[in-house]
Amino acid sequence: MRSLLELVDAVDPAWPEVEAAVAAAPYPVVVLAADPRRADEELRLLQVTTRSWLGAVVHRSGGLVLEHGWLRVFGSGNDEHRLASLRQVNDNVAGGMIVAQDVLGGQFAWMSDSDGTPTIWYLAPDTLRWENCERGYAAWLAAMIGGAMTGFYESLRWPGWVEEVGACRLDQAINVFHRCGPRKARIPQLYRAVRCRCLRRCP
Repeated sequence: MRSLLELVDAVDPAWPEVEAAVAAAPYPVVVLAADPRRADEELRLLQVTTRSWLGAVVHRSGGLVLEHGWLRVFGSGNDEHRLASLRQVNDNVAGGMIVAQDVLGGQFAWMSDSDGTPTIWYLAPDTLRWENCERGYAAWLAAMIGGAMTGFYESLRWPGWVEEVGACRLDQAINVFHRCGPRKARIPQLYRAVRCRCLRRCP
């Protein structure tokens, strides 16, 4: 296991790139504060250097909150805002690493494809199937911060979603129930319970 000194890259850290992406984001992106001691321990257990975007997010932030809480990207955790750490979310999770969750309970995981290449996959709340985003962690996160969420979630949003999502804590999601109707109906055509529920990890 590499030491913390080996994992923290002071020469070429990725965090300035993340900060620049956040500053240029077309919608709100909040960087939650990290507890330094907790962040050190999270990085040590993760064994990824801060030269990578994943290591930088874990070591320099408690997590990232995109578009009023619609997407929650895990870092070293932030108790004040009820956002779990990357390690907590992945406790007893096998076959991949959950790196983010959305307000509908959708999950983003870093997993290997059929060729063994690690990419980000999405477990969609309306289909309950894993979909390959065909991007590595850095490319995926840069895209989501840079505006890709608008198109990615277009068919899953409804009038007034900003207020409903903003009312949910970061450890909660919005319940979604199918109406009787076409099986391929997307979220705006479904019945939503505005009451939030606690998130559960996907095994």
